[in-house]
Amino acid sequence: MNILYCGDKNIADGLTLSVLSLIGHTREPLNILILTADLAAGNRRCVELPEDFAEFLDMRLKVFDPRHSVRLFNVTPLFGAEPPTANLGTRFTPCCMLRLYADLVPDVPDRVLYLDNDVVCRGDFSELYYTDLGGAELAGVPDYYGRWFFRRRVIVHDYLNSGVLLLDMKKIRADGLFRRCRRMCAAKRMFMPDQSALNKLAKSKKIMPRRYNEQRRQQNNTVFRHFTTTFRLFPTFHTVSVKPWQEDKMHEVLKIYEYDALIAESGRLMADYRAFRDRSGGISS
Repeated sequence: MNILYCGDKNIADGLTLSVLSLIGHTREPLNILILTADLAAGNRRCVELPEDFAEFLDMRLKVFDPRHSVRLFNVTPLFGAEPPTANLGTRFTPCCMLRLYADLVPDVPDRVLYLDNDVVCRGDFSELYYTDLGGAELAGVPDYYGRWFFRRRVIVHDYLNSGVLLLDMKKIRADGLFRRCRRMCAAKRMFMPDQSALNKLAKSKKIMPRRYNEQRRQQNNTVFRHFTTTFRLFPTFHTVSVKPWQEDKMHEVLKIYEYDALIAESGRLMADYRAFRDRSGGISS
């Protein structure tokens, strides 16, 4: 199974937690692909995920199954050649848009499951991974809030949340979907730029059940829980943003304890990485 993540060095905690959650729910080998970059936009800087982190994670995953692999791809030159100029000053970091360069990386396979680093797996995801796309470029779950704010058609809610996407890279490369998305992000300022571009420009999308990207309230059949920012109305209107590696907030705000063992395992692995990095004289955090 080919799994794609994107981001800078700040995704290390979330990526580790997410990958460990996948391992617990499949017996198949995982080919973890990570796109990273070293970028500067205004007063913000994205520092690439260190190569030694990918090497360490690869080494540790092979303890679970020697067929697992982790590969890191630095796409800084690709980003620099086609920067999302109109959206570099938005609240969304440039690294959010790195997946739009996956078509330019030859080692990204024809079928890949993209996950945000705040997505946690809690069930068998093989049905999603092997679903017949039926000619669609991508498959995903409608955005929870998109039903009110972003959908393109009145009757059908087809605005997908991009935190979990099954991608047909062969078709995406052939029809230039990501290339067209990059051009849109360069020319037009948007809210959630890469997600909006994908939804607007995809010629065909397959809608998947909510259990494959639960963005609101976890259900018994939830396969992927996506810890996005949510809105609350009581006692007053406010937003709630809790990430799965923030154990205290998971307990205090969301009252979720299900992932405690996973969080502890991820914490131990990150501590081992820091010790490994220090011994090898790697890049400091």
